[in-house]
Amino acid sequence: MRKAIYLGLVHSPVYNKRGDVVCTSVTNFDIHDISRTCRTYDVNQYHIIVSVDAQKQLTERIIGYWQDGFGTGYNRDREEAFGRTRVYESIERSIAEIEAREGKKPLIITTSAKTFPNSISYKNLSEKMINDDQPYLILFGTGWGLIDEVMNMSDYILEPIRGAADYNHLSVRSAVSIILDRLLGEN
Repeated sequence: MRKAIYLGLVHSPVYNKRGDVVCTSVTNFDIHDISRTCRTYDVNQYHIIVSVDAQKQLTERIIGYWQDGFGTGYNRDREEAFGRTRVYESIERSIAEIEAREGKKPLIITTSAKTFPNSISYKNLSEKMINDDQPYLILFGTGWGLIDEVMNMSDYILEPIRGAADYNHLSVRSAVSIILDRLLGEN
């Protein structure tokens, strides 16, 4: 099916390096680059999930600049990419919006740099996405990762991206690009 794929970048609730549950800062790069990557791989919508009102408003203002402001005429490609970008205050609100739009609750896919007992390969998840009509919400964490409660609510956890070295600390923008290519790329 692959027409009901949604991506969520979770800024809250996530862990910081001390293990505290926090809301991380939204970055302009993540707004722009992930919007463009989602459009390239035909992701239905990109949800930026942030609970702090000031950050929500700033993010909506940046998106609005490219959809309604000067940016509209300046860069049509950016306008098209941002047409699929939304801001939500919680994962639950994002799920509710997808359910209202699709008529059924999405399967929740989480990502992590760690392996879990219920981790799934990219190949297996890609095949599932092709062969069923379920909506999918792929959640990416910021900071030091999604909190345990979010990981526990997932239907599947994608296996980690492994490079050739023992270093494993990709930017979320890079991880989104790699994962979407593995799941939705032409192969």
